[in-house]
Amino acid sequence: MPTTHVTIIGAGLGGLTLARVLHVHGIPATVYEAESSPTARAQGGMLDIHDYNGQLALQAAGLMDEFRGLVLEGREATRLVDRDGTLLFDHPDDGTGGRPEVQRGELRQLLLDSLPAGTVRWGHKVSGTRALGGGGHEVTFADGTSVVTDLLVGADGAWSRVRPLLSDATPEYTGMSCVEVYLHDADTRHPASAKVVGGGALFVLAPGKGFVTHRERGGTLHTYVMLARPQDWFADIDFTDPAAATARILREFDGWAPELTALIADADTAPVLRPLAALPADHRWERVPGVTLLGDAAHVAAPNGEGANLAMLDGAELAQALAAHPDDIETALTEYERALFPRSAETAAEGMEVYALLFGPTAPHGVVSMFRGERQGD
Repeated sequence: MPTTHVTIIGAGLGGLTLARVLHVHGIPATVYEAESSPTARAQGGMLDIHDYNGQLALQAAGLMDEFRGLVLEGREATRLVDRDGTLLFDHPDDGTGGRPEVQRGELRQLLLDSLPAGTVRWGHKVSGTRALGGGGHEVTFADGTSVVTDLLVGADGAWSRVRPLLSDATPEYTGMSCVEVYLHDADTRHPASAKVVGGGALFVLAPGKGFVTHRERGGTLHTYVMLARPQDWFADIDFTDPAAATARILREFDGWAPELTALIADADTAPVLRPLAALPADHRWERVPGVTLLGDAAHVAAPNGEGANLAMLDGAELAQALAAHPDDIETALTEYERALFPRSAETAAEGMEVYALLFGPTAPHGVVSMFRGERQGD
């Protein structure tokens, strides 16, 4: 049996998939996570798990049957509405799509439950990392403890503390930010908004702005308001005053149909600002013994529907490479990165093209053409 012990920083979907597939192959791993527990914070909204990457990772993890039990039926429905409420595109979930929707938190819990007890060490926030030579690395935590490992994997997101061992690159603001809000029990309390959203995802787009709403479990509508504005513009909004922040965001949508703006105006939660940052699309690094990256730590991009899927595929492929070369870490890491770099660069470039359609000068009509092309197999 291989005996290489893998140290993973970050208990997101990518890091947990890596740990699970390693476990399937009998390779021990420990995951260090800054959060204090699995329930320390909400884990985000809906994820569409694709048959060409995320589902491949779940197959490698031996969890496809359990995954199918999490799928929310009907959520692959897609609707595009103009700012005045005119329906531009409507595709129901006919059961033939390859991107079933699940709640991110439920998928994360599935991965956690699939690991041996004690695999994840909660409350371990990384304060620093350093190379020891010969492929070894030391990771120091905020509580003053540290670990030494022969194989370190940074699965710790956009602001990775492991990345500096490999690369000087840091994510830069994309020029767009997202503001998140929720409506609960929408079918009963907000029927007009629930009706316009439909059974799955609603897109309402214009040049430089718009929003996307997902129907989640239990009649919850989760809206991502997208605005192409400088960070200074958002800095002038007092997000500690939810009513004032909501009013300021709403002014960007003056004249839009009331059933649409109600998704923001009537929100049951305070607006949460999330600036969007990205690494260069062609981000890569020279091979450094004993350390690598996956997921957003390696290739964070503006949200394009692929981030979680890529992170999971990264984790699965890294685990499979280590299982194929249990006595040769460097060969395994070289093989993994050889596939990682072109895949992430291609996906980032495609994502930028999609953003140009979603929020560029042709919005929303360029998106209508894209959706229709997808349905026709183009």
